[in-house]
Amino acid sequence: MDPEILAQAAAQRAARTRGHADRPSQRRSAEPQSTPGTWTPGMRARSIEVRAAADESGLLRFAGFASVTGQGYEMWDWAGPYTELVTPGAFAESLARADLDVPLVLQHQDLRRIARTTNGTLQLREVVDEDTTGLWVEADLDQSDVDVAYIVPKLRAGLVDEMSFKFQITKGSWSSDWTEYHIESVNLHRGDVAIVGYGANPLTTGAGLDEARERQAKRATPVPMTDADTKLRTLSI
Repeated sequence: MDPEILAQAAAQRAARTRGHADRPSQRRSAEPQSTPGTWTPGMRARSIEVRAAADESGLLRFAGFASVTGQGYEMWDWAGPYTELVTPGAFAESLARADLDVPLVLQHQDLRRIARTTNGTLQLREVVDEDTTGLWVEADLDQSDVDVAYIVPKLRAGLVDEMSFKFQITKGSWSSDWTEYHIESVNLHRGDVAIVGYGANPLTTGAGLDEARERQAKRATPVPMTDADTKLRTLSI
């Protein structure tokens, strides 16, 4: 970020924002010259994987981070640029819901669902104690689904390697100098986790996966499974 632009934005924000707990207004990942409302913030997913399931079900297993916590990324509001950061632990309350309903979709398109928590094909957990922390996604994909058939070759080829998620900010706060906003708690219920073309945060990178190599690794080492503004919005990390 340009320090001068950042300082100007912070000064405007300080003058017109009521308090540090107020959520960002007109939050977006695009710079102001982009048409408002047309940019979908995404996030780079680290270590996206697609591999054959360990059993004979014929399903494919998808895995990746839909959010990386504890790392700042650039966002914009009405005043200009700022740094946004999702704090570790932000997903705990939402993931504890017994009725949690979250689908895995393509590019935040609601009807292009390829897995869902409610039917047991999607598992979500928050990683808080490893080198990379964030919202970890694992899903069992039906190869006969046309959307799965569409996206899997692109994942394997590395043409698509990023993720995003749709959520509500339930708690957050600005830093004392108005240059950083920390998202401290989110609501995922009836939001989504998404495979997207581009994300806003360049700090983490995705990776394609060789299915045969991963199947071999799977046999050797099993992967453990483990109110001012309430509109659903997308985030990239």
